[in-house]
Amino acid sequence: MSSKTAWIILLLAGLFEVGWAIGLKYTHGFSRLWPTVWTLLSMTVSVFLLGLAVKTLPIGSAYSVWVGVGAVGTVICGILLFGEPVSMVRMLSIALIISGIIGLKLTTHV
Repeated sequence: MSSKTAWIILLLAGLFEVGWAIGLKYTHGFSRLWPTVWTLLSMTVSVFLLGLAVKTLPIGSAYSVWVGVGAVGTVICGILLFGEPVSMVRMLSIALIISGIIGLKLTTHV
């Protein structure tokens, strides 16, 4: 697989990570069937796609980017879906994570 394809798959894996993280809120402690099913499916797809990406990308960069995409996406969804607080410090922290993701992408040579 090409490096470009691996990065796209990794981004998708990160988006599915957001899906399962947000899905956890809707499962109400895994007591609701369909939110639980979708959350577990998102977890499976996310890890599967990460596994595909690391066949080409270095594990340290891939895992860090996967976690970073998931963290940033989950914070943004938490703000938009659940009215979680927005502050300058939170936004700066998100910007730092994004800059770390970009830095890892730019310095990972495959």
